[in-house]
Amino acid sequence: MNSPKQPLPTFDEVLLCTPHTTAEQVGLFLRRCLIPCNEGKKIYTMLYADELSYDVSCRAEELFQHLQHYKSTYRLVILCNCEREHSYIPSAFSQYKVHMIPQRPLPEIQRYLQHHYRVTQPSSSAASVFKDNMCVGIVSSKRAGVGK
Repeated sequence: MNSPKQPLPTFDEVLLCTPHTTAEQVGLFLRRCLIPCNEGKKIYTMLYADELSYDVSCRAEELFQHLQHYKSTYRLVILCNCEREHSYIPSAFSQYKVHMIPQRPLPEIQRYLQHHYRVTQPSSSAASVFKDNMCVGIVSSKRAGVGK
């Protein structure tokens, strides 16, 4: 948010982890991040890394340690739920841990995201179904099974 004109991360810079994320997916992601080819320009982010299975987490740490021999410049952010700080990945990378609280108020964050997700020239696209020509939206319900 310090550089509002900079684009948001691309699909290859973010790994959204779930309990079903495979070791191969994590391995490909870590190789993109740690093997020198982008000269440290991209910021790679693993979201919800605490949800990885134990086996995948172990293999991810092993691969991370193995790829350290490249001594490349990389930028890797691993975001975890603070309530699961004792799961494998947060424990394995605890020496790098930084507790973070959002520094910007929610309305400012929302404006920033609206700037990046608004369709500039509305057409007959799917973006017309979301408020203010946004190309993303969140549909939720307090009740389960209502088809959203």
